[in-house]
Amino acid sequence: MNYKIIDKNEYYRKGVYRHFTEDCKCSVSMTAKVDITELADFSKRSGTKFYINFLYILTKVLNSRDDYRMAYLWQSDELICYDVINPTQYVFHEDTETCTPVYSAYHEEYTEFYRCALNDLTAAQQTREYRLDAQGHPNWFDASYISWLSYDSLNVELPDGYLYFLPIVNWGRYREENGRMMMPVTVRLNHAVADGFLIANVFRLLEKEIKDFTERGYK
Repeated sequence: MNYKIIDKNEYYRKGVYRHFTEDCKCSVSMTAKVDITELADFSKRSGTKFYINFLYILTKVLNSRDDYRMAYLWQSDELICYDVINPTQYVFHEDTETCTPVYSAYHEEYTEFYRCALNDLTAAQQTREYRLDAQGHPNWFDASYISWLSYDSLNVELPDGYLYFLPIVNWGRYREENGRMMMPVTVRLNHAVADGFLIANVFRLLEKEIKDFTERGYK
């Protein structure tokens, strides 16, 4: 785990950062539908899991610029940017109707990420423990699939004044709309390090990366 310390006086969002860490501590959550038609087709043709393929693309997008890898160290009052962030995914157990967090490392190379993420999921299916260890995994962001519903909106609430900067991303079941497969995705970021443009940009990057990924024809 490596990171760089951001000089708050030189930070390009310093005015916004000061306002939303001192005057008005809040986060922003946005839900939009992402066209995953080509990714669903690719997953079926290749015999791979759509869920892991999307998780790979999401993690790649969030690692593509510093704004999505920011964090706050309350012990030293420092703004930092991690070199890389990794997804915390979840396994749902039908018998107990509970989830187990799964810490998966991000690998830029798709086949390595897919293999490791699948192994992580398989191992977590053997336990029913919650095993949340956020303190031991500081540069992991929350990535949660809500498989039971194709929803229209979703909000994640954190305690007032809690400066948590890493992304929280949820997505639901995709469904056909006008001949295309559309999937609801919700992105939550702290307003101190992200505004509407940066959150909306996640959705733009997702669709661009889905297009690039499927056109490259990974196997």
